[in-house]
This record gives sequence, structure tokens and C-alpha cells, in this order.
Amino acid sequence: MTALTERQQALLARWLPGAELVEDHSWPLVQTTVLQLETPTHGAVIVKAGGPADHHLRRELRAHREWLEPWTRTGHAPRLLHAEEGAKLLVTEFLPGTLVEGHAAQDSPDTYRQAGELLARFHAQHAETVGDWHSRLACRARGWLERSHRISDGAVAALREEIDGWGSDGEVMLVPTHGDWQPRNWLIDHGEVRAIDFGRADLRPRVEDFARLARQDFTRDPRLEEAFLRGYGHDPRESDLWRPTLVTEAIGTAVWAFEVGNGPFEQVGLRQIAHLLG
Repeated sequence: MTALTERQQALLARWLPGAELVEDHSWPLVQTTVLQLETPTHGAVIVKAGGPADHHLRRELRAHREWLEPWTRTGHAPRLLHAEEGAKLLVTEFLPGTLVEGHAAQDSPDTYRQAGELLARFHAQHAETVGDWHSRLACRARGWLERSHRISDGAVAALREEIDGWGSDGEVMLVPTHGDWQPRNWLIDHGEVRAIDFGRADLRPRVEDFARLARQDFTRDPRLEEAFLRGYGHDPRESDLWRPTLVTEAIGTAVWAFEVGNGPFEQVGLRQIAHLLG
């Protein structure tokens, strides 16, 4: 566990005496260490530790403290066991299952029906309105374009023109959102879908949790979209927020992937931009 700071290691030694490393689940493109440990007191647990520039642990901890109860009470998300926000460290119980991404369940409509039902339950627990979401979204999109990327000059000009025309602010409803709702953050266990990874959780419009599925799984098989909407109960994308959400998502994907050196994922963002610009 050398990737952890001395403070993080000391906290784990106090919280989980006798713990043994089972597997390192860390993703090298982000500054979050994810470890599966076996402990005498809690059994299998997951440890998440943030690096110096990490900003996901704070959001993940907020999600655990404020929004995950609709899922944890039914075993569809892991319960928080220990946390220290200042140390960027948290421990949750381990959820059994296999990642849906790359599994046969990724092509099963029933997986998406369950995922839609889970998301509806998550979104329904709280709502509040803001009057400046369009401005926030435009600011976010322009901010991405100010960073280093390989989006063509012509596409950048077209994107800036579109962003400038996104309309005036008005009341927009925000709900708790997962922020990365897609098969790589779902587990399948004996046919049951569960949710993991809450480092992007925040209050946003409902449609933001549809963007990554619309870009990926919905486009390759319409049955998956139909099943998801059946589980969710309705389609919230019929609003003036849907296209701006997709545009911002595409720009962010292309820019972030370029910054971290993930060429294939960068191409996903560039292709989405080309598709949106027609």
C-alpha cells in the first residue's frame, strides 16, 4: 500500500488492524487508489484514497453521507464504514459481483431496466431549483475549450458559436446524480445490478445521468434504451438542456482524455463532437 500517504496508512492501521491486501483495483489515469482488503472485523472492504490533486473523494464522501441510503438499505450500494475527509480516505463494505462492462449482462435489456429503476429511486429522494444552470453549463463548456486539446479549429469555432446561443437562464431542477452512470460502474451478482463509484456524484439535472449511456450503449442497441426508460418510468430528456448536456459531455471527454493520454477515449469525444455538429 505504498501509494498511500503516511497519514492514510496510519488511519487504516487504526481502523482496520490486521487487514491484508487482496487486490488493487486502482485506475492509473486518476489520482485515486482503490484497494480491496480482507479484515478480521469487517470481512472484505474497499479502501479509497485520494492523491494530492484528487477532488473525487470529497464528492464520494458527500454521496455516502447524504444520498446513498435509498440504495444501501436494499444492498444496492456499499455502506460507509470509516472516513476522514481531510486525509482523503474512506472505507466501505465490499459488494460482491462482476463489473457489467465487458460482461454478457452489458447486452441484456434486463440489466438496463434494473439500472433505470435504481436511478429513478436515487433521483427521487431530493430536488431543488436553481436559476443559473444554463450559465454554469456554458461556463463549464468554455472552460474545457480553454484547455489543451486536439479538437479542430473549425469545430471549436462552431462549438463556441453554439454555446453562445444556449439561451437565458431560468429555473432548472437539480437532483442527486451519480455523474458516471454506465456499465463500468454497475456490478452484476446473480442477475442483480448494484452501483459503485460515487466520485462524480453531485446535484445536477436528471438528464446528466443519461448522457454517457446515450453516447454508448443506447446507440448500439435501441432495446437497451427502451428497457432503461421502462425502468426509470419516463424520459426526462425532452428539454432544452439535453443538447447542451451532450455537447458539454463530448467536449469534456475529448479534452480530459487528451490531457491524461487516453487516445481511444479521446476519439470517443471527438467522434461525438463531429456527430453533434453534423
